[in-house]
Formats: sequence, structure tokens, C-alpha cells
Amino acid sequence: MSSTRVAAIDCGTNSIRLLVAEHAPEYGELYEIDRRMRIVRLGQDVDRTGRLAPEALERTFAACREYAEAIKAHGAEKIRFVATSATRDAENRDEFVRGVLDILGVEPEVITGDQEAEFSFTGATRGLADRDDLLKPYLVVDIGGGSTEFVVGDDHVRAARSVDIGCVRMTERHLVREGVVSDPATPGQIAAIRADIRAALDLAEETVPLREAHTLVGLAGSVTTVAAIALRLEAYDSAVIHHSRIPYERVKEITGDLLAATHDERAAIPVMHPGRVDVIGAGALVLLEIMERTGAREVLVSEHDILDGIGWSIV
Repeated sequence: MSSTRVAAIDCGTNSIRLLVAEHAPEYGELYEIDRRMRIVRLGQDVDRTGRLAPEALERTFAACREYAEAIKAHGAEKIRFVATSATRDAENRDEFVRGVLDILGVEPEVITGDQEAEFSFTGATRGLADRDDLLKPYLVVDIGGGSTEFVVGDDHVRAARSVDIGCVRMTERHLVREGVVSDPATPGQIAAIRADIRAALDLAEETVPLREAHTLVGLAGSVTTVAAIALRLEAYDSAVIHHSRIPYERVKEITGDLLAATHDERAAIPVMHPGRVDVIGAGALVLLEIMERTGAREVLVSEHDILDGIGWSIV
């Protein structure tokens, strides 16, 4: 059996990410060759205007041009480009589709929230099959920029739901005044974010039995950044972060600290990506509210997520 080299691209509200990987059928594994991420903030102002901003599109297209060069250099045979929350909501998403097609030669698939959830579950849980210290079913939560996906399953997805809470959407909706992020957040703003998150969790619970899961698995940048802070890393290290277990008490402490901090204080955190400085507080609060709703005592952090699920879908 010959191996196949694939390229998966995940374009979300806040970031665009690339995974180039080799699939070895005899081992049933997907071996990472290149993984990279750029913060492009494609969802800038979409919640307010309903449109993708010209400058946000150009940032995204610049990243696509970089990724096209990497895909060519690595000789990937198959490419799949998945676009998520921001492009689902935008009136001018055809402009985005045309730009990506011109640069990469593939049309972006603007997937549904349920499809997004299934990719996230596959990416996050394929590496947990041999873990006898984790109880099933899993609750996989993928906290993105515009939406959060909830998936409950064991070996397969049992229920999934996407709801419109994410670090960028919550920041722009509640923490931005006249184009400037509140620094730090006020108690009233925090209460408003909590109310939005709790209403979204109510919606999610209509179809996903959040409280029946025994292991909470957290994905994406808000979760991995909180984990890096909890682990007191001096530099971001995905190998250390992957499959770390962060207790509820640390998530609560870090969330409070982030919301009480100024922009400069958050930017000074060694593991903080510059593109997350203004949105990390809201993202951490989404994670905290999920843990409080479900009663989870810890979150298992995964660096494998929707991007890996996309990769598996094309091997």
C-alpha cells in the first residue's frame, strides 16, 4: 500500500491553518509534515456588518498564497479547504470563494456547523483510542472565533451542535466600544458575555447531552493558550500542551486574571500569540462556562482538532 500526501486547510473566524501530512495505510496513521497558523481575523466585524471586510479578505488571501507555496514544496497530492463560521455568516462570501480558488486551485467548502463538529471530533479523538485512563463518552468542544462546536460520542459521534459563541464574536459584541477593546473588561461586560454563553449552552443542550460525558476534550487556540499559561511555559510548546490535563480551579483563576488584565499585561504573557491578546479573555470565559455547566473537574487539551479531521477525510 502506497502512502498519500495530503494538505488540509481550516479557515475560521480568527485564524487560517495548514496541515500537510503523510498517510501511511499500513500503520493507520497520519504523520505531520508541516503545520502552521496565521491570525487573519477574517471574521472582523462580520457580526456587526454581515460582510467580510476588504482588509480581512486581503490578509486571508496573503496567507493562502504562502500556503500554496508550502503545499507545492511538500508535493501534496490532495487538498481540502474548509471554511467555517465567518464565511457562513457573510453576504459577500462569493468574493472569498473566488479568491481562494484563484490562489489554491480548490474551492473552499463552506461547511455546516454539524460538519465542523464531526471533523473536530475525529481529529481530537483518534489518538485517544488506547487510553484506558479516560472514560467515555467524550465531550469535544472546539472554541473558535465565531462559533463553538459541541460533540458527544464514544467511538462515533452521537450528537453535535454548533452555536454562535466564540472568542472574536463575544469580544466584538461586548468588549468593543467605538473600535477599541475595553481594557480591562468591566463587570457589566463580563456579565453580558456570560449571559450570551449560557443562552448558547441552553441551545446546545437541546440536542447534545453535555452533562452525560465523562471526559471533556478542549480544542483550538483559546483552550491551548489557557493550557500553556496553566503549565507556566516560557514558550509555546505544542508537544507539552497536547493531552495535558488542566483542572477547573486553574481555568477559573486564569480566566479571572485575563479579564482583569490590560492589553499590555496580556501581551506580556510569554505564550500569548499577538493575534489572541484582545480575544483570549472571552475565549477563556467560554471554556470556564462550559466546565461549570457540565461539572467537569478538568479539561483534556488536544492540539489535534478539526484540521486533523479534515486531513483524515481526504486520505
